[in-house]
Amino acid sequence: MSIPMHSASRTPFASLTAARVLSAATLFVSLTGSLVAPLPALAKTAPPKPVLDASAVATPDRYSADAAQQIFAAGGNAVDAAVAIAFTLAVTRPDAGNLGGGGFMTVFMDGKPYFLDYRERAPQQATRDMYLDDKGNPVPGMSTVGHRAVGVPGTVDGMWEAQQRFGKLKWKQVLAPAIRYATEGFQVEPWLQQRRDAAAKNFAGKTNFDAYFSTLKAGTTYRQPELAQTLSRIAGDGGREFYEGRTADMIAQQMYGHGLVTKQDLIQYRAVWRQPLAADWNGYQVITAPPPSSGGVGLIQMLKMKADLKQAFDGLDLNSEPYMHLIAQIEDRVFADRQQYLGDPDAYKVPTARLLDDAYLAQRADEVKPDEVPGAAPVKPGLGDVAPEKAQTTHFSVVDKWGNAVSNTYTLNGDFGSGVVVDNAGFLLNDAMDNFVTRPENAGQPGSSDEVNTVAPGRRPLSSMTPTLLLKDNKVALVIGTPGGSRILTTIFQVITDLYDFNMPPGDALAAMRFHHQLLPQKTIYFEPYHPITGELADQLKARGYAVEGQSFNGDVQMIRVEGTTPEPAADPRGAGVGRVIR
Repeated sequence: MSIPMHSASRTPFASLTAARVLSAATLFVSLTGSLVAPLPALAKTAPPKPVLDASAVATPDRYSADAAQQIFAAGGNAVDAAVAIAFTLAVTRPDAGNLGGGGFMTVFMDGKPYFLDYRERAPQQATRDMYLDDKGNPVPGMSTVGHRAVGVPGTVDGMWEAQQRFGKLKWKQVLAPAIRYATEGFQVEPWLQQRRDAAAKNFAGKTNFDAYFSTLKAGTTYRQPELAQTLSRIAGDGGREFYEGRTADMIAQQMYGHGLVTKQDLIQYRAVWRQPLAADWNGYQVITAPPPSSGGVGLIQMLKMKADLKQAFDGLDLNSEPYMHLIAQIEDRVFADRQQYLGDPDAYKVPTARLLDDAYLAQRADEVKPDEVPGAAPVKPGLGDVAPEKAQTTHFSVVDKWGNAVSNTYTLNGDFGSGVVVDNAGFLLNDAMDNFVTRPENAGQPGSSDEVNTVAPGRRPLSSMTPTLLLKDNKVALVIGTPGGSRILTTIFQVITDLYDFNMPPGDALAAMRFHHQLLPQKTIYFEPYHPITGELADQLKARGYAVEGQSFNGDVQMIRVEGTTPEPAADPRGAGVGRVIR
């Protein structure tokens, strides 16, 4: 699929008219006076006829859901709402929502699927061994905390690209809710303070995190005037302001002498439209993330291998010991391929078509045996644990009444990213460089092969983010995604199979137990705090030969199922998300 760039998104920042940059104060007042500016005059052609009973969103918090509702009320579509959600979460969810991070967006617009890669990139000064000491050992914390952990951010350009190409409203309208929340504040929930407190211990004495977030306390109204000014500049001058204007200068100044990101890195950054992965499965078409996501490949592999093993699964209860044993073997093979073959497609020829070939997957499925002893024979890549990924990402799903949809996952990587706040601009920068393999010569490290996901100038690190759509007869049937690092693809797989293989209602599918297994460490099944694996099931898995271990992360799936003309949004009970139908 050839997806051309939208010319409007490529207007040089320097050519913006003086009128657009004249009065920041006037712009600020006009944008913050109400959540959404008056609806502009739209195209003279008759508006498209709605095909659904309503629009719907599933978002990580109520503020972003409110922002989407305001945008829909102003006549916006799914992309307008998605961009408003993303910028709002940059204010109300500073742990994961962001301006200084990156992500992926899967779009279904006017009957066609699209995929936007706005993943962070390594700076041009980055080197393969930049996180190693003179003895070749990783320097603790260097790739996760502070300036050297920062990759070139992609979120703002991604939102600009998507909205300029597909949005109906004015750019400044979709940023207005975020500016309002930054100016007037939002109520801090206890869980957000808990995350702040944990992050502050990690950043103490190493970054300027506390200078900005020490007052982020439960029950208070948290205001961010510097962030409001940054958002106002971006709203007035366009998305490229972040990369070429005053905000870019502030980022470069923050990095100077400490990190590697320069003004030139920012100027050169561009989000990329890629061809989404598409695969037929059980009467649906799965539309999902291509590399540099590993999640889309892994998700399709898991779904197809399970379908190939239908006879072995017949009669097994969901999440019974024999069921989990078969799934674990499928996951062994998926993660073996992920480790060996997946990386930035602009830097490495990823064998995506071969990895998703039906004959190849049938062959891999044929290797799965109900009586296999876990770990008895090493599982190897089939064509001839990726670098550690943090779970603190966020996802939202959107469907509009015209049948368009957005599945968006984006991240700072770790909670509150690198802990570095851009002074006078009020936003955090990512620690995405930790998603590269930082010690490639160590074959025992759970990571990609030496050359596929190593640090290199301009390279995008491998990710598990998997924003996904299911289509039925070329109409949206499901919009889904989650945070969770390498657990993203296994989580989405389980929710989809709960929905369609076990015919669960959306709420039940989200509440069902989830588990994770990923080749390395061998023979280990992880369970979540929300639904621990205990008692007889734990005993059965241990008797089979598995170690059963807990993890601290629960997952936070946001999804919308569409049945006929009715959207059914659902938010994960593990989080604070909101599923809302908007008429």
